[in-house]
Amino acid sequence: MNTLGHSGVRVSPLAFGAAGIGNLYTEVGEEQAYEAVTAAWRSGIRFFDTAPHYGLGLSERRLGAALRAFPRSEYAVATKVGRRLEPSSEGGDDLADGFAVPATHRRVWDFSADGIRRTLEASLDRLGLDHVDVVHLHDPDDHAEQVFREGYPALERLRSEGVVGAIGAGMNQAGMLTRFVRDTDVDVVLCAGRYTLLDQRARTELLPAAEERGVSVVLGGAFNSGLLADPRPGATYDYTRAPADLLERALRMREVADRHGITLRAAALAFCSAPPAVASVLVGARSAAEVRDCAEQFTTPIPAAFWQELRDTGLLPPEEPS
Repeated sequence: MNTLGHSGVRVSPLAFGAAGIGNLYTEVGEEQAYEAVTAAWRSGIRFFDTAPHYGLGLSERRLGAALRAFPRSEYAVATKVGRRLEPSSEGGDDLADGFAVPATHRRVWDFSADGIRRTLEASLDRLGLDHVDVVHLHDPDDHAEQVFREGYPALERLRSEGVVGAIGAGMNQAGMLTRFVRDTDVDVVLCAGRYTLLDQRARTELLPAAEERGVSVVLGGAFNSGLLADPRPGATYDYTRAPADLLERALRMREVADRHGITLRAAALAFCSAPPAVASVLVGARSAAEVRDCAEQFTTPIPAAFWQELRDTGLLPPEEPS
């Protein structure tokens, strides 16, 4: 178990991302969602990440229901604020935002202090918990002014009141997360997709700054939304169809992995877990089989010769540690 920054919140090195059980892209049944969370627990995972955005609250409801079978003191839950859910009577579905659920609510961007408290209260109700361990400001890319003026100070107050144990921000970019690390007192940042075998943008500033200031990093998107899990024509990269050059690079990496008797999935997870600032690697899963596979790949030793061949062939920068 690792500690998030100076917070005292303990998390497992591998974390369960609950967007999938919120019906990301396709429907997941109640039993399948429950079995996925249970498989995570049995695999030693003790850190679970969710958000109101995931399935308009469905992910939080399902995660909370499944976790009631386990001792509350033995796991950590992270959720997010910034998208407040309001009831909607427009009907239809939520597929435009990526989730196969009825559009019973609409998302309202709200990083105000009041909005953050209301959003967190609603999340606690859906989760069936009296507290969460980590709260992230969710995708504040286009809301920097309000986030740094109102949103972040609101999280600081919640932490000082003991309502949450650790605070941070979760984004698909490294630039603003670096600002959080340098200019605020966050405990952790969640960076998705910006430190992988295919994209090392977080290495330049974010990871060194986090290590210097004692801020933990949770890395998501180890597979870049699918390409590194199963490189093939039509695979996705950052939630869209993978460009031809990246597909070719991923296929070459898989060939190297095959030669060394490992999977590309195992290499991708190991790569993300290597930097000293990384406290946990977050992997989304929608079934028990996916969870068990991720746990197995995560503990697979990676030969040093594999990393060296990636460098020698130009598939990994020569300065990249492994």
